[in-house]
Amino acid sequence: MSRSPQEPSRRQALPVVNPADKVAQLRRLPPSDSPSPASQVHRPDPAENLPPEKRRIMEKVVDAIRQVHDPEIPINIYELGLVYGIDIADDNSVRVRMTLTAPGCPVAGSLVDEVERRIENIPEVPRATVELVWDPPWQREMMSEAARLQLGL
Repeated sequence: MSRSPQEPSRRQALPVVNPADKVAQLRRLPPSDSPSPASQVHRPDPAENLPPEKRRIMEKVVDAIRQVHDPEIPINIYELGLVYGIDIADDNSVRVRMTLTAPGCPVAGSLVDEVERRIENIPEVPRATVELVWDPPWQREMMSEAARLQLGL
């Protein structure tokens, strides 16, 4: 069902939090009492036991993902711990499982699209699919040590 040109769009622009405010929010979060979710999440590692060709593609995929930043936090989504898994199929298509810092993230669609677009720009990758998942929920302990240091956490 298409809308007529006179009909106003029902979409509302959601605000993006000022990066300094988002970092301040992260600093106020208490550490999780539960076992570290990072231990429950498969963090893709280019050095895993992959054949050399797949390892090179994995490294390119991780490099591409590191170019994507959450606009509310000045750290790339890989170091933020938002990427839960990367799978490379036999045909070199890539599937990424990732989450967001919060379910109501106003840039959810654009982050997913940007990750897919950057991965599909890798010549060896014919197709990329990004699956947005919510389990386990993201917690600041999922950030890499470098990201926590950069944010002063």
